Amino acid sequence: MPIKGKSFQSLRLRTGPSRLRVSCAAKPETVNKVCDIVRKQLALPADSEVTGESKFATLGADSLDTVEIVMGLEEEFGISVEEESAQGIATVQDAADLIEQLIEKK
Repeated sequence: MPIKGKSFQSLRLRTGPSRLRVSCAAKPETVNKVCDIVRKQLALPADSEVTGESKFATLGADSLDTVEIVMGLEEEFGISVEEESAQGIATVQDAADLIEQLIEKK
């Protein structure tokens, strides 16, 4: 990408698939625990499909349910979730990733 006649290789726009992908996905055990807590908090049947990609809203959670889910996660994992962080949680995977980040900081 030229700027004032100079070309900067690091700023070159690339098209096509990216070769480097950073992922900080939580461990499967953490995701499974979060799924169980979500099922319990939302009173879902044990055989209902809840996965990392499940959105709380799609599962029927309103804002109060989401607060209760976060409280259940705090109790289960012995963590404290800041309000700003809690507002960014939309899926089971989001919750599991945040939990592992908070546990690492302990």
